[in-house]
Amino acid sequence: MSNSKLDGYKVQQYKCPVKRYCQTLDLKDNEALIAEYRKRHSEGEAWTEIIDGIREVGILEMEIYLVGTRLFMIVEAPADFDWSSAMARLSTLPRQQEWEDYMSEFQQAPPGASSDEKWMLMERIFHLYGNKE
Repeated sequence: MSNSKLDGYKVQQYKCPVKRYCQTLDLKDNEALIAEYRKRHSEGEAWTEIIDGIREVGILEMEIYLVGTRLFMIVEAPADFDWSSAMARLSTLPRQQEWEDYMSEFQQAPPGASSDEKWMLMERIFHLYGNKE
């Protein structure tokens, strides 16, 4: 399957109920910085400790999308997932704050901020599920 935005993106199926969180964050308006931010999130570039930490706190799937300088993140987790405790735990895991500091040069966020302080949770204002029978 192509990785083109026009083709859409495959959605993972889980054997348990899941819920979704959506977040946004703005990058600095600089093409070179945005290109480097993309590179640092490409396969093989994101630090193993960060990926392991995301999984360790119970996140099943995470996606980041980009348009212009705006980032949009989708996080899927089990239905019983507690966001606040997971984010508190994530901030204590190995290299997490180092990663946040490493990314901060690209982001419009205060220096030293945790992931939970940078990424703003979004409110869902509309949804449409499959056919209603």
